[in-house]
Amino acid sequence: MPGCFKQTLFAFIAILSSASFILILVAMGTQKWMTGKILCKTGVELVNATDPELVKFMGDIYYGLFGGGKTRQCGLGGRRSRFKIFPHLVKKLNATLHVTIILFLCVAFSFALVSLGFCILNIIKVPYRAITGPAGIALWNILAGGFATLAVTCFMAAVKLHNLTERIANFRENVFQFVILEEEYEHSFWICVASATVHGVNLLLVAISAIHFPTLKTKTEEANVTAEDIMY
Repeated sequence: MPGCFKQTLFAFIAILSSASFILILVAMGTQKWMTGKILCKTGVELVNATDPELVKFMGDIYYGLFGGGKTRQCGLGGRRSRFKIFPHLVKKLNATLHVTIILFLCVAFSFALVSLGFCILNIIKVPYRAITGPAGIALWNILAGGFATLAVTCFMAAVKLHNLTERIANFRENVFQFVILEEEYEHSFWICVASATVHGVNLLLVAISAIHFPTLKTKTEEANVTAEDIMY
């Protein structure tokens, strides 16, 4: 049986690993990775709109990994619509990069589950093999955190380098063209960042569990036997 201190640490790591698993699922399931403001460029050019009139041509957009929605304003009032990334919209995006983001997140929460299992094993008993002990827990957390970080990085690359928001905003727009005024990462994105951070904390806890703290030993008083004690 591992010591009480190590059991407590492994239990805390197990809780964080399960939290990371839940965070990734929530991030994948919600559709608020990115929000932004869009401007109907075609409408503005048709009426030569000036600054005060531009508000009539400003809409908004939000999306995640599997879908989203937008409000288009082209001078005739707002029209709301929703869309799904699969199967049609993904063809207009960088499909390889988008699918890679989803695969990285799937691998990340799989390794988070493996880390949870290893923590439970280390709470119950001291493993015979090093790979199933703290070293194994550290390995799975490195992999889980690494893949979550890669997913976040790929999403940022898709937004900044491949104009993800603009491509989504102009999906199935044959007449009007939209330009992006501003973009902002939303809570689903930051939830995924939090998941990667959790595994960094787990690595720190694993490192603490490997520290051998000195045990305090109480000195036993030596019995001073004198000649008078023997007589009595």
